[in-house]
Parts: sequence; C-alpha cells; structure tokens
Amino acid sequence: MSMSMFGALAAAALATTTACARDSQAGPDHSKQTAGQVRQTQVIEMSVTSEGFVPAEMKVKAGRPVTLAVTRKVERTCATDIVVKDFGISKPLPLNEPVEVTFTPAKPGKIRFACAMDMIAGELVAE
Repeated sequence: MSMSMFGALAAAALATTTACARDSQAGPDHSKQTAGQVRQTQVIEMSVTSEGFVPAEMKVKAGRPVTLAVTRKVERTCATDIVVKDFGISKPLPLNEPVEVTFTPAKPGKIRFACAMDMIAGELVAE
C-alpha cells in the first residue's frame, strides 16, 4: 500500500471516529428513523389498566411521527384493541405484550384513540 493510500484511509477512519464520537456526545437518542420520516419520532409509552388508557391525554408535536407503545396490563377490559380512526389504525392489544402504533399528525389538533367499542378513550393534542 502506498503512503498516500495509507494517509487517505487513516483520514477516513479518523473522520468516521470523530463523527461517531460527536454523535455519542449528544446523549441518548430514543428516536427512530425510516426512509421518508422526520428523524425524531415521539415515543409515548402507555398502559391499559383498570382505569383505562394511562396516560389518557398527552401533547405531541405536529409534523413529527408519533409511536404509541401500548401494553395492556389487565385481562378484564374492553380495551383489547386500540383504534385511531383518524389514521385508519386498529390493532389488537394482547395481554402484557407491548404493541407499537405509529402515525404522523400533519397539523395541530386533537387525535382521539379508543378501544374497539369506543367506550374507553384517550386523546393526543398535536401542537
């Protein structure tokens, strides 16, 4: 290997190491990224308890993807599914298994989510 090739490889390795170090100094990044999505997904952990969806009201940023990570923790509830009608989402909530629901609120406003029977509900407020 010629000295100039070695120098170029060493410079590339240093640049990569520096970029990785810079990224790791920013702190933990709990966001997810997929093609076409804004980098910072808002992740909200929720439970279904005897009190319903907990928390039942949350604020999110409009224009950024939202992931609801929902775990049903009680067997006796009608909230065995989560439905977000505005986004055409309906997913079963198996007992003690986290389920992720992801969507992007395009504009500010209220987004209602509920059980399949529409009796137990909650709300996101996109700002």
